[in-house]
Amino acid sequence: MKKTFLLAMIFVCCMLTVSAQDGIKVGFQGAAPDIMDFAWSWTSIWDDQENTPDESAAALRRSLECYRKGEAQPDGFTITVDKKAGYILVQSKHDGFTNKWEMCYWNMADKKHKLFALCVELSENGKRMNPGQFDGLLFYRYDNATKQMQYTDMGIEVKYFNISYALPRLGKDIIVTHWSENGREKWQTTLKWNGHGFSTPDEVDYSSGSTYNQDLRKLVNGK
Repeated sequence: MKKTFLLAMIFVCCMLTVSAQDGIKVGFQGAAPDIMDFAWSWTSIWDDQENTPDESAAALRRSLECYRKGEAQPDGFTITVDKKAGYILVQSKHDGFTNKWEMCYWNMADKKHKLFALCVELSENGKRMNPGQFDGLLFYRYDNATKQMQYTDMGIEVKYFNISYALPRLGKDIIVTHWSENGREKWQTTLKWNGHGFSTPDEVDYSSGSTYNQDLRKLVNGK
């Protein structure tokens, strides 16, 4: 099991390699894809990849596959699928490690696109492992016409140290948790969904944080 979690750490660090893909075909039945269709299609991109942490990706895919087939989850895994809310949470707990995958999507205001997001978090014995360092957040814009989703940064400079992200099951906003450099203090801000992207808070209290985090002002609205 420890091997799985070491691979999970590599998986998080390597997720950005997925961004180079030309596009991900989203398969679905019915009028439009749901959150499971987005999640399943995303995991399929690892099938033909070389030098990728495929065991960790396979573990996530296996959890989704068990759900799709109505089978019991693999040992140590739990899954929450809320299709109405467009949200999935998969957690794997072994040997004190907890790996968490969150996925959700938004309908965009132009009615021509959807936005799929994947967020990963790793902790050990209930404590975050270097908060943000082993976390990941990716966005993909889905085109209703082409039935493909393409990586997009949404104009957000995602940080991977002293910051983590929580996707919404209720509501539409992303909660951002910030830690001070010594890890003793934390506070939260919100990326507000506006139908096209995310608007940053009008005011951010940096009093509890370090100057390292002040470049959060660089976050801009998604285009």
